[in-house]
Parts: sequence; C-alpha cells; structure tokens
Amino acid sequence: MAEHKHGEMDIKENEKTFDGFMQWVTWSVIVILVIIVGMAIFIT
Repeated sequence: MAEHKHGEMDIKENEKTFDGFMQWVTWSVIVILVIIVGMAIFIT
C-alpha cells in the first residue's frame, strides 16, 4: 500500500471544478431570488 503524503496531490482541477460549481450556485440563487421578488410584485 502506498504511503499518503499530505500536500503532494495536484488539486488545480479540483479547485477549477469547485470554483465553477460555486459560480453556478451563486447565479442560481440570484435567479431564484429574482423570480421570487418578481412573483411577489406582480402576483399580489
């Protein structure tokens, strides 16, 4: 079994994936909030 050495793994791809995911989540929340505010304004 190989020994694990902390800090040796290249995580550039993991960081890019996580940054993309966080950007997607941020835009999704913004869109959902805009929809909710629009519904509150125009449906009442």
